[in-house]
Amino acid sequence: MDYILKSLFSSEAEELYILDCSAYLLILMALLTFVTLLFENVPYGRYASSRYGFPVNVKFAWFVQELPAILVPFCLVFFTSASRTSHLPNQLLLCMYFCHYVQRSLIYPFLIRGGKPTPFVSFALAIVFCIFNGYLQTRYLSHYAEYPADWVTHPCFISGAILWFAGWLINVHSDHILRNLRKPGETGYKIPRGGLFEFVSGANFFGEITEWAGFALAGHSIHSLAFAFFTLVVLASRAMAHHKWYLTKFEDYPKSRKALLPFVF
Repeated sequence: MDYILKSLFSSEAEELYILDCSAYLLILMALLTFVTLLFENVPYGRYASSRYGFPVNVKFAWFVQELPAILVPFCLVFFTSASRTSHLPNQLLLCMYFCHYVQRSLIYPFLIRGGKPTPFVSFALAIVFCIFNGYLQTRYLSHYAEYPADWVTHPCFISGAILWFAGWLINVHSDHILRNLRKPGETGYKIPRGGLFEFVSGANFFGEITEWAGFALAGHSIHSLAFAFFTLVVLASRAMAHHKWYLTKFEDYPKSRKALLPFVF
């Protein structure tokens, strides 16, 4: 793996420069995505369309598209001279990253019940993103990120870690609620109840946004910030689309429920 990286970059300074540029590119991609999503829903699930390619089985799609977010980082951490992985702040931040994607790729897909197929374009774009972002986050943390020795006791790290953990719990619990909306043999959509769904339509999205906001606060870098910003743009759009859809679909949908931010938005 080191040989591959050395063949791609003439020096560590050049690779770090590319990582920095990639973070700014991710922010630009988020802004372009924001403009696009003003006119078009993300084509997946209830918004899937044949315009975006042939359908891919939803379990297979989730497993395969998220898997690079584990495999690429795993290779970078364990098969390169990852000089910063002996430092506690870097270890904890990498653990946050891996914890999310192990659940998302190796557990979540196999718990899905039913679910509409994923259009191929969405599937392919997700793979590209997971490779790109997996490299960006873990290469920076494993080889370049430098933190003070007492960073884990800094208010930014502590509050960020708490936010990350709270968001992870909300995300996992909300997915559990969505999976169990229908009893065996039932079809059709139902109104989510329980947990944060009592306050917002996009409880699962709120959880994941909170996760990566906490990760960005604890990580304190342009790389983690870019990831959090991209997540916010994409998932906030999904939450708004779901909220509008629920209001249209169900006459008895709770009018006090917000789209994403409890009591506010």
